[in-house]
Amino acid sequence: MLEKYHSQSCPAPRPSRSRWKSAPAAARRGGQRRLALPLPRSCELEERDAAEMQRGEERGWLGTPSASAAFFLLSCCAWALILHVAAENGKDWIELLSEMPGKHEHSGQISKELREIVFVIQSQKNSYHLKKADGLKRSILKQAASLGKEMPTVLLTHQMDRHEGTWTILPLMHEFSVSYSKNSSWIFFCEEDTRIQIVKLLKTLSRYDKAKEFFLGKALHDDESTIIHHYAFAENPTVFKFPDFAAGWALSIPLVKKLARRLKNEPLKSDFTIDLKHEIALYIWEKGNGPQLTPVPEFCTEDFNSPNGVTCATTFTNFFPQCGDPVKKTDIFIAVKTCRKFHGDRIPIVKQTWEGEATFIEYYSDYAESSIPTVDIGVPNTERGHCGKTFAILERFLNHSPAKMPWLVIVDDDTLISISRLQKLLSCYDSSEPVILGERYGYGLGSGGYSYITGGGGMVFNREAIQKLFASKCRCYSNDAPDDMVIGMCFSGLGIPVTHSPLFHQARPMDYPKDFLSHQVPISFHKHWNVDPVKIYFTWLAPKVQDLEYGSKHVREDL
Repeated sequence: MLEKYHSQSCPAPRPSRSRWKSAPAAARRGGQRRLALPLPRSCELEERDAAEMQRGEERGWLGTPSASAAFFLLSCCAWALILHVAAENGKDWIELLSEMPGKHEHSGQISKELREIVFVIQSQKNSYHLKKADGLKRSILKQAASLGKEMPTVLLTHQMDRHEGTWTILPLMHEFSVSYSKNSSWIFFCEEDTRIQIVKLLKTLSRYDKAKEFFLGKALHDDESTIIHHYAFAENPTVFKFPDFAAGWALSIPLVKKLARRLKNEPLKSDFTIDLKHEIALYIWEKGNGPQLTPVPEFCTEDFNSPNGVTCATTFTNFFPQCGDPVKKTDIFIAVKTCRKFHGDRIPIVKQTWEGEATFIEYYSDYAESSIPTVDIGVPNTERGHCGKTFAILERFLNHSPAKMPWLVIVDDDTLISISRLQKLLSCYDSSEPVILGERYGYGLGSGGYSYITGGGGMVFNREAIQKLFASKCRCYSNDAPDDMVIGMCFSGLGIPVTHSPLFHQARPMDYPKDFLSHQVPISFHKHWNVDPVKIYFTWLAPKVQDLEYGSKHVREDL
């Protein structure tokens, strides 16, 4: 009932701490003191008005439209009161309702439905990300406790299996099928920054037949064919829909069982995992033999406090991560990989755009040119791979940079990056814990394999990680081996996972769906191909006033 009224245009309460200060404690003690809440003026009904309505009920006129409108207003005000009390007590509205007499006539049914959902948080082992995932898990369980005695199952992917490929989801289908198919109806996936309103989620899922094969999510699509999707659906890329993981997505158990059977009989064919959300949708679709994504409007990436968030079962934290003072620029060393043939066209772009954000920056090449200047790293240029050059840069940082400098960033000469945003992001990571950060790809994860940080979007290392790498003796098998993949393989062998951030991008902005980028504050893009890289930088990455404000939301007029 409350959700129904809330969806209408109820007036919002205006908080006033001075009038409300002592009321919550009295309410919790069951005191008789009236709560002096500063509700909207339309909610300030005099006692005589209420008494008149009571007499009207006795006379039988409450069925009239005007009476219905009056009762609707009272319901709106009740909703406003609940939200206001919740805000003042630091609680959500579900928790507050749980403390009210005669709570939840249908709590038993809600509890039953809740048991049928398995929540899967796409988590990471790094301590910063683990803390966020644990916070989301606590939020889910807290809401569930307010609704009934039965707790739902909440899983963190990085804890589910020793197999490194759990983040690619599909290898987990067998476990989901065996462990949860008897008593569950849905597997609901979400990211660590997804926010879930359980009652609304239950209501949303109830619209779909759990006995059928359903693939639910917020739909994304490509506006043009893109390299990161292997130019799929090149004639009309908008026709294929895939889920925005940030909004959450769901698989019905019949579909999970089907996928588990298929994976058992037909192992995954692709060696590379590049854009997981697109690749999962392709696998489920099975060239037309499986279900397509069903768009769910209640799965949202708006912020919880946005006007559109009222109707959403899920929302997303749209604020740029910052965990204290930004890391000092003097604590970040930037290494740019280049070669002689690109000195004339790519390096000037770096100098025109983001070089001025960096305090310590060097250009590593196969040729020393004093006008830039570049450093001849002593490794011949190769047409691909560049593993020898990258390891030489890592070793130079370890042995020749100031011993207390904690961070190294390696980028290509056609990478565009925001150093100021990177400073904020790195404030969330413990420099004493090995960190390898960037956009995560995977190789051979269906049958072992390893994850790696793709080089074009930028690879971020802390000193602790580099020290462990060189202590291991893991090195390039050739100078032209793929540097990012070899590094990923080495750290996988050490049991040190790479850490994914979707704010780093291996490709250009137009290679990603607009809706996907609209809830991001990007740190990097890559490639100058068929674009104006200077315009890309100043449109997407250049420091702006709102970037300097703590927690500011990234708003783009052109999206």
